[in-house]
Amino acid sequence: MAKLKNISKLSSWFGNLQGPLIIAGPCSAESEEQMLQTAKEIAALGKVKVFRSGIWKPRTRPGNFEGVGEKGFKWLSQVKKETGLLTAIEVANPEHAELAIKNDVDILWIGARTTSNPFSIQELADFLKGYDKPVMVKNPINPDVQLWVGALERFHKAGINKLAAVHRGFFPFEATTLRNIPKWETAIELKSMCHDLPIICDPSHIAGNTEYIAEISQKALDLNMDGLLIETHYNPMVALSDMNQQVTPKQLGRILDNLVYRSTLSEDANFASILETLRNRIDSMDQQMLELLAQRMNVVEEIGKYKSENQVTILQLRRWEKIMSSRIKLGKKLGLSEDFVKKLLELVHKESIQRQTEVMNKFSSKKD
Repeated sequence: MAKLKNISKLSSWFGNLQGPLIIAGPCSAESEEQMLQTAKEIAALGKVKVFRSGIWKPRTRPGNFEGVGEKGFKWLSQVKKETGLLTAIEVANPEHAELAIKNDVDILWIGARTTSNPFSIQELADFLKGYDKPVMVKNPINPDVQLWVGALERFHKAGINKLAAVHRGFFPFEATTLRNIPKWETAIELKSMCHDLPIICDPSHIAGNTEYIAEISQKALDLNMDGLLIETHYNPMVALSDMNQQVTPKQLGRILDNLVYRSTLSEDANFASILETLRNRIDSMDQQMLELLAQRMNVVEEIGKYKSENQVTILQLRRWEKIMSSRIKLGKKLGLSEDFVKKLLELVHKESIQRQTEVMNKFSSKKD
């Protein structure tokens, strides 16, 4: 990720922003009335900097509303003229990008399906070389951080420095309350790999339902994300796509008013001192935890040798079930969630099996 260290920050895109960047607008451009009415109500809130809308809509199956196409650019231009908002649309190929540039769209974003295809990303990167357009790259459909990074790198290698990532969650393989699984750890991993890369959260696509958008928006800000992209329609009940996840401008205003904006740092010396003390305690506990895990693995290897000498299988199912049951019970008594203890034990068990496998392989090779 060293290649991405010089990516421009949001402030270089949009001037000195007070607080996170807020992007809002309908899922799809549907009519001139819908676009202008929504944009004017959004602009009146005084907190939104960018108006977003889909001109082309990638649909899973044909026959659904796939966007109005080129005529939507006229409406976007009118939005910019009458409200002063910057405009953003999704582009999926060089033809889309060319039309967006020709029609003076301010920001381009790359959808999850496109991010998942390196061939499509490379074509777009090659075309956009030499253009000074901000590009926002949504995460791929599956939680593959390297695929996400790869898309960003392709644009950056083409000389595009005004980049941002958009976290919109990942496709679930089973029914869930939310439309997409957030997997916040994937966005955190991306941020850890490139500190200067702005990450904007798309709570609408994570939620799939307006009921959860405020909660997800707050979570994103608490994780120090740089902005929010919230689908907003002046009358979602008549929307031609994703009506359940679009809020009204009035609802958007309430969400933004109720958000708690926290700072990454505090100038309070007492706070800093207490925080440092608590972090030192965590550092000490982490060291002890790792030392104990190392000791546990040493015992695991001893067990592996003993099993190998006595021709006993590595996996002892009853023992594993007993460990899982007793440790979860203990964890609950200590205030730990069952899910956390289960995941931790599964990780440790996987490493234990790997260690014992290596021990048995060594033992077998010595006998040969």
